[in-house]
Amino acid sequence: MKAQEKFLILGSNSFSGATFADHLAAKGYDVLATSRSDEPHEALLPYKWQKRPGTVRFVRIDLNSDLDAVKALLRDERPTHVVNFAAQSMVGESWLYPDHWMMTNVVSTVRLHELLRNYDGLSRYVHVTTPEVYGSTEGWAREDAPFNPSTPYAVSRAASDMSLRAYFANYSFPVVFTRAANVYGPGQQLYRIVPRTILAAIGGQKLKLDGGGKSVRVFIHMTDVSEATLRIAQHGTPGEAYHISGYELVSIRTLVEMILGRLGKSFDECVEIGPERPGKDTAYTLDSFKLRSELGWRDTISLQQGIDDVIAWAERFHDAIPKLPTKYQHKP
Repeated sequence: MKAQEKFLILGSNSFSGATFADHLAAKGYDVLATSRSDEPHEALLPYKWQKRPGTVRFVRIDLNSDLDAVKALLRDERPTHVVNFAAQSMVGESWLYPDHWMMTNVVSTVRLHELLRNYDGLSRYVHVTTPEVYGSTEGWAREDAPFNPSTPYAVSRAASDMSLRAYFANYSFPVVFTRAANVYGPGQQLYRIVPRTILAAIGGQKLKLDGGGKSVRVFIHMTDVSEATLRIAQHGTPGEAYHISGYELVSIRTLVEMILGRLGKSFDECVEIGPERPGKDTAYTLDSFKLRSELGWRDTISLQQGIDDVIAWAERFHDAIPKLPTKYQHKP
């Protein structure tokens, strides 16, 4: 940790943002954290249930409506690094309200970037984006793969990414991009596939599996992603994108079978096959050679270890979890 570094996290109530805040606190940082809603239950905030040498200070700010509060925070706190996890992030629901995704992920984000490019204390801006901008990939995609978004969500993220490319080219704006494989870990929202499968199995409910789970993904533990994000924030080359991924391919069905196996449940008794989502990409395979070779990162948590990690979290908060939202709750 460098004494002069100070991190501001936008979108800290997200699973990725909350875990990154905890990762920084574990390294002794005092972290500024913002999201547009109040902090959720501590079960969804790792920095609330783990003792850390650093601290996380939370301020509620809606980037869609209160950029003046961000400006005041920059003035008063003088962060050197801004890491932006804030976004409308659900793929399927983006078809229902595409204008909401464009407003948050494009218009409000560009307004934020205008504010940040006129802030004189910024060493690095980390834009946490998505492999969805590539559409389905064939082979292991590198960071220079062409954009081919296939959903309103992916289109909105690609537009923001392209805007930032222009900001870097024209203003030397100190942006670095991260695109991670499918993340999971303790504290993830209950509608995501790993915790959803665990809860269905524990509660004796049927898990609806879109398209039978044929899609192929790489799942990566959020602790590994957080370490990669920190290295990119500190040492990444401005203007560059970095893929954060392992190389262990698994279909959604195989993942579900692995989880159910750890819990002593069978696939047939726990799963109901549903139709595929419109525009869902069949594969994301990201080549993380650049991150590994330039910044010396590697993933350290196997999928089996990670699944056990999430099961232990579900058992720890078994009284609180039934009271938490099990479905995505949309906010404009």
